[in-house]
Amino acid sequence: MTTTLGPKQGAGRMLEPALALRRLQEGNARFVNNLRSDALTSPVRRAEVADVQRPFAVILGCSDARVPAEIVFDQGLGDLFVIRIAGNVVAPSGIGSVEFAVERFGVQLVVVLGHSRCGAIDATLEAVSRPGQAHSPGIRSIVDRVRPSIEGLLQTELARDRTWLWQEAVRANIRASVNQLRHGSEILERLVLAGRVEVAGAEYALDSGEVTFLD
Repeated sequence: MTTTLGPKQGAGRMLEPALALRRLQEGNARFVNNLRSDALTSPVRRAEVADVQRPFAVILGCSDARVPAEIVFDQGLGDLFVIRIAGNVVAPSGIGSVEFAVERFGVQLVVVLGHSRCGAIDATLEAVSRPGQAHSPGIRSIVDRVRPSIEGLLQTELARDRTWLWQEAVRANIRASVNQLRHGSEILERLVLAGRVEVAGAEYALDSGEVTFLD
């Protein structure tokens, strides 16, 4: 069955990828400098978005409680379509959620947001180092999705420095998730090739609050 693409809500507010990216960067700068706006979550704002949502970006982020996308990008109600799962891994439901936002709302920017010292990455490094370690089926499903992007790092000089290894593993996992979104969906791949959607990777620094875009 062929899916007809096209925004069904909020078409007037679609932002091109470069403009949406700039808006995220400016919001993160406000967050880092403690200049966040309370108006974005005010009763007035709540009333404005009660009947329709018009997100300008999709954020596929980690479930870590320290990395709420709306806060770190200083965005308000209705601005971001957020999908969160431990390790910011790409599962079928996540792909479907991104497809939904792109098709339904015309969103043109998708960001995979990982973060420093990610616990899911650490758990995967432990699992690769100690194959006999037991995990529940649910946790193992996350570890198994992260593993392919990072296990090769253990065969390099990175393995000598745990902190360095962890840092590079976080970034490798972000890039792997970006690649999976770009090529794991017929809809998304077609739109990326046509220049209508951009998928970018980004890393949030827990200490500074800064978001660095990797692509």
